[in-house]
Amino acid sequence: MARADVKVGFACNNRCVFCAQGHKREGCPMVPFGTLIERLLEGRRSCDEVVLTGGEPSVRTDIVRVVAAARAMGYRVIQLQTNGRMLAYDRMVEELVKAGVTEFSPALHGATAEVHEALTRAAGSFDQTVAGIRNVRRRGMPVVTNSVVVRANTHQLPALVELLGELGVQQAQLAFVHPVGTAFEMFDEVVPRLRDVVEPIRACVPIAERHGMRLVTEAVPLCFLRNMRALAVEDHIPRTTVIDLDGVPFDYSQWRPVEGKAHGEVCVDCAERGECEGPWREYADRFGWEEFQPIRRDEEVSSGDSSGADQGRLAKGRGEG
Repeated sequence: MARADVKVGFACNNRCVFCAQGHKREGCPMVPFGTLIERLLEGRRSCDEVVLTGGEPSVRTDIVRVVAAARAMGYRVIQLQTNGRMLAYDRMVEELVKAGVTEFSPALHGATAEVHEALTRAAGSFDQTVAGIRNVRRRGMPVVTNSVVVRANTHQLPALVELLGELGVQQAQLAFVHPVGTAFEMFDEVVPRLRDVVEPIRACVPIAERHGMRLVTEAVPLCFLRNMRALAVEDHIPRTTVIDLDGVPFDYSQWRPVEGKAHGEVCVDCAERGECEGPWREYADRFGWEEFQPIRRDEEVSSGDSSGADQGRLAKGRGEG
């Protein structure tokens, strides 16, 4: 199973404080349709799944044509990675489904409009995204949400997971913020300490189980998960080829653990060293390694509940927001 992550342009109707793409929207709001088709064809050489991402794909006026083209190329899975706002328009969802979208991945970052909109810096975005999730679920389509974990929403994670469960989401991902782009510029305001997100995540587990919803985390090192080891999505992310602005494919699955993330001296003796990717490199550069406690080789680490493992193909790496 392999997946192409194709950037369709960086225009977006949100202005998220944690956006990993930063100022890219100013350089390339939209990849021209013809160029985008060429990139989809390039991805199809080695992949049978595609994620359309950006920026915000749904603000393209030709997004339905893009989806239809991807389906015609033979992509088995077509995921739309979106902030979910345009999905509030029922006709948009209907056209996207008819064109070939097989799963939707909207992003909700707070359990209330106050928190979500402080992060997206877009008035009305909370109600629109919630309405969008409802529209998609009403059609029985898979919904795989992403919520970027930042300082402002850490305390609200259990309430957010409760809301997602009530909305009928099948999988909810809590992705620790990747401190690049706008998130790097606003580092002190945006990036929490990993030690402070552990208990809120732990409180989310029984809530997700009660709703029969798969809960996963991304970019939370295993020494912080301990007996929540099964939450780590890294074991399930498909092999991913990213086709970015330059149109040149690169192996994101190799880049992420080798260049994107890091290990420190404290990791050398950890029993999970071979399995754990470590934190984002920028996080370790800023905070160091003092809060990391290696897992002993004689320490019993529960894998936790593996419910939803058959949905592994739905997992995605979205720590970048």
